[in-house]
Amino acid sequence: MLQENINKYFYNLFVFTLLFGILLYDLVGFDYTDELCASALFILFGYYLFNTPDWSINRAFLITLGIFLFYLCYSFYIRSNVPVGILSDFIIQIKPYLAFFCVYSIAPVFSKTRKEILKSLSVLFWILLLIIAVAELFQTDAIYITMRHPAYFGAAVISVSLCYLYCTGFSLKNKLVFLLLLSVGLVAGRSKYYGFFALSTIVILYFSNLKHLKVNSRTIFVTACMLAAIVFVAWNKIELYFVQNITADGEEEDLIARFVLYAISFLVFKDYFPFGSGFGSFATYSSGLYYSDIYAKYGVEGVWGMSKSYYSFIADTYYPSLAQFGVAGVLLYISFWVYIMLKSYFYFKKNTDAQIKYFVIVILITAFLGIEGIADSTFTTHRGFFILMLLGAALSAMKNIVLNIPTVINTDNKQRQ
Repeated sequence: MLQENINKYFYNLFVFTLLFGILLYDLVGFDYTDELCASALFILFGYYLFNTPDWSINRAFLITLGIFLFYLCYSFYIRSNVPVGILSDFIIQIKPYLAFFCVYSIAPVFSKTRKEILKSLSVLFWILLLIIAVAELFQTDAIYITMRHPAYFGAAVISVSLCYLYCTGFSLKNKLVFLLLLSVGLVAGRSKYYGFFALSTIVILYFSNLKHLKVNSRTIFVTACMLAAIVFVAWNKIELYFVQNITADGEEEDLIARFVLYAISFLVFKDYFPFGSGFGSFATYSSGLYYSDIYAKYGVEGVWGMSKSYYSFIADTYYPSLAQFGVAGVLLYISFWVYIMLKSYFYFKKNTDAQIKYFVIVILITAFLGIEGIADSTFTTHRGFFILMLLGAALSAMKNIVLNIPTVINTDNKQRQ
């Protein structure tokens, strides 16, 4: 009965988050959708926790909560910002971890009917995105009007495509359909998306074949070609951020803030070793809203997009914000993803045939967020929140397979028996 309620309520929350937290987020214009969804998910996790005999909670989740509480106290101690700024950033930064660990802990299972509905909804949502893409081809600015930014459009396409893959079998037909769905995002014209699409194509068509998941000369060659393809399609951005200097001329004006954030982050790492400058202090939304003293300290408060009166580009990327957590925080962030990959690989080796689809989803989500972090703060936004929910669902499905718990319930009535 407990798991039945968990499955039902989580499914409703998942669909709601996809619709209002991804697809209609910018049209509706309500900026707290992800906070509401996060609160609902945490309440659902609490309901699960308090109704289990042993109050079962994931050890890694407890460690993560402990780390965030440490950084919260540390931030108050060094006065990294005003209290409301610290608390605001604390909530923003912890959301993606709550999304993953809460879903992974409650281990929801969708019925066959619910999966079919979600699959149909994913196709329907994709058709709407396709209409936007076609309209964009006719120079109508449809993407900016409906989604506000090409990167948001790309994230929406990736979200519905992954949902489709999650709800279907892993046949060649479904793999090709997934890539077809994903291809619509190419209209956005973003280098990051080209890189992710190239990676997805190779992972789906080559590495999803179990015979190819071996360390040999052929696999090494294909991996090298994949990395070369990703670097090739994303080279303009790589060269812009890490090779060339950016000037304030022409179209590059919008990118100055991002370049400065990367440059200054190294100084922050050095000056605030080892735990960083604290919540709400650097390269985050809260550090702009409750304007941090750090920008004046390093003389960048006059940079376009980083000023107190106009800070729209102050949280335009993710990796520089890790300076808030210092070298220790970077190691912890890397440890989180190592934990994800090791856990998924452990489950995968237990039953490769049954696990391969979910293992691929975990790889794609990890790659997506890794690429996005270079030039967007997706990880801590509403887009990242949903993607981390899906990551938790995929990894919990792998756990259920190992525990011999069905990942699909044939009918809703069977669960009640």
